[in-house]
Amino acid sequence: MANKQVDSEAQSPGIPLEDLQAFAEVYERISTDYVDVIDDKSLIEGAISGMLSSLDPHSAYLPPVDAKEMEEHTRGEFGGLGMEVGMEDGFVKVVSPIDDTPAQRAGIMAGDLIVKLGNEPVKGKSLSEAVDIMRGKPGTQLELTIVRKGEDKPLKIELTRAIIKVRSVRQRMLPEGIGYVRISQFQMRTGPDLIKAIDTLEEENKGELSGLVLDLRNNPGGVLNAAIQVSDAFLNDGLIVYTEGRIRNSQMRFEAEEGDVMDGKPVVIIVNEGSASASEIVSGALQDQKRAIVVGRDTFGKGSVQTLLQLNNNAAIKLTTARYFTPNGRSIQAEGIKPDVEIERVKVEKVEESAIGNIKEKDLAGHLESEQEATEEKSEESAENKAMKETQELLDKDFELNEALRVAKTMILAQKMQK
Repeated sequence: MANKQVDSEAQSPGIPLEDLQAFAEVYERISTDYVDVIDDKSLIEGAISGMLSSLDPHSAYLPPVDAKEMEEHTRGEFGGLGMEVGMEDGFVKVVSPIDDTPAQRAGIMAGDLIVKLGNEPVKGKSLSEAVDIMRGKPGTQLELTIVRKGEDKPLKIELTRAIIKVRSVRQRMLPEGIGYVRISQFQMRTGPDLIKAIDTLEEENKGELSGLVLDLRNNPGGVLNAAIQVSDAFLNDGLIVYTEGRIRNSQMRFEAEEGDVMDGKPVVIIVNEGSASASEIVSGALQDQKRAIVVGRDTFGKGSVQTLLQLNNNAAIKLTTARYFTPNGRSIQAEGIKPDVEIERVKVEKVEESAIGNIKEKDLAGHLESEQEATEEKSEESAENKAMKETQELLDKDFELNEALRVAKTMILAQKMQK
């Protein structure tokens, strides 16, 4: 895709002198007439912050402290409650909670609207101001007032701040040689960590995996390059994603290089309404390239590129500079990725067995023991059996993962029948 020529007038618009005069007049009136004395630095930073926050929910001014915290967030270690957030209708909207954090453990859900932080209403605050309140000394508490779809009244949830150390990749074996990899966030090391996770699973499986379930639920995104590396890991060639913007360096194309870590074996990706940005790039790329089946629910729809631009005072601005497009030219922005197989959100409850029902031979008094029973009585539960039991418990509770596993098994069977 060729770079578009940008009109010189669009690049260097004339300075609106009348509007600047109005700005200077307002600035002077606030300085002299406002009920309290406001220092010039606060006024200027407030003006910059307002200018950026009026553009879209993701553009923002980051004072020096916030700019440093953004860098720590990218590395995967930062202080706070543990959730990715944006703004909607003047309230803080939870994009997704991060795994193993205070927010996730307290039951914060993607789509929750935070209307109060402690005793302070969110309405009227910028996203940066709200995030500043949510961050704080580890061990301190903050009560969130949340409006949640399906709830009759606001929920009050108290969280304890902590140092958030995000381990972005986790793995475990599923039945029939199928691997499971969970990516909770895209960080600088996510690509190499994914390869390492699959290698670990193959060692555990004592051979190649028959298929893979890649879990991107409630993954808010992160580093673009990590999304490119994860997509590339499953592709031998072809377009991964491209971006379009006004400036020349915002128009980029990313192509896959030779080398499929799964060697063509079936891949199933699970997504939901909390899967955003980099998660949508990966699922969109592998869906368009017919390399994976995407299951779950429509994703968040954050298809814009934010560029972090450093300023001379050690502050920075996070500015939206482009939009993402999938290989087939689909815009992710405000549309999201639609799964190939939809899985509705359901509540799974284990059916209690009848006191007299489901009686089998092994339940009868004096039954002859099987060889397996005799062996189990003589030896403690092996690590392998323990892992299998934990996996089954996970599948019993996680309906979406169970459905993804079913799709993966079907794909494996279909692939075998084609040979």
